[in-house]
Amino acid sequence: MLFIRHFEEKCNQVYRMGKAGGYLHVYIGMEATAVGWLSMLRKDDYVITAYRDHAQALLMGNDPVAVMAEIMGRRGGTSKGKGGSMHLYDIPHNFFGGWGIVGGHIPLGAGLAFASKYKGEDRVTLNFLGDGASNAGVFYETLNMAGLWDLPCIFLIENNEFAMGTRLEYHAANVELHRKGYPFGIRHERMDGMDVLAVRKAARRIIDYVRNEQRPYLVEVMNYRFAGHGAADNDQSLYRTPDEVEAAKARDPIKLLENVILAQRVLTPEQIEAIHSEIEDQVQEIYEKADAMPFPDPEEVYDNVYTDMEVEKGH
Repeated sequence: MLFIRHFEEKCNQVYRMGKAGGYLHVYIGMEATAVGWLSMLRKDDYVITAYRDHAQALLMGNDPVAVMAEIMGRRGGTSKGKGGSMHLYDIPHNFFGGWGIVGGHIPLGAGLAFASKYKGEDRVTLNFLGDGASNAGVFYETLNMAGLWDLPCIFLIENNEFAMGTRLEYHAANVELHRKGYPFGIRHERMDGMDVLAVRKAARRIIDYVRNEQRPYLVEVMNYRFAGHGAADNDQSLYRTPDEVEAAKARDPIKLLENVILAQRVLTPEQIEAIHSEIEDQVQEIYEKADAMPFPDPEEVYDNVYTDMEVEKGH
């Protein structure tokens, strides 16, 4: 979690330095959700998410330098510098993005689950989405198919309470979003997403159920983003107060874990601080390596856009 926190803080700096184009969404405050869930998956399981995708890419085994390079639009990035922050991929590690359209990736995740079931595999697909995306029509269509066909897909709603910039009670008729699985016969529950140890315990149980029973599951993970919706979200006062944010930081997932580590005398405060410093140095080195990479040549704009077959057909 520490590496993700410091990596994301550096991404915010990179954006403000004008070295990251487009838009950028960080995972600060939500680290326990991705760490807890992805640590319980097998290496051959599938993961797909929306545009807040840096943490998932890093945890799935993507080269951090390639991730930073993609965010900075450099040729050495995961999509050769053409996708940016919202389009990170690592197909060899079964990470299928990084998608910029709200809710657009949800049926693709169900497709991955359908493919594994069709081939007789016992892979599980972890399909991340936000609380705002749970209102999209395509979400309900996909839940219907998943419930009808018993797809081994976990729909994981990361409920950080504000969607883009609208409080939960203003955009959801029923604020218990996990209940949206009920009409489709899908098991569902809400869980705490700030305690990484609790997340891991629940994730193991749910993943085992989906893998063994080959049925879908809908989980609403309650977490809280400390930063704005995106790096350019500088006026959060439109939807929350500084006091709310400070109150939420009392349950910072990193601090909660550090408290457990200190209570059990696994590490001392000085050792924890040293780890922070070491990771900060690692992230700085990652940034410098990415910053030294060239930008894609303008002539490459159409490279890797179409397959050779499509080109031959004139598409």
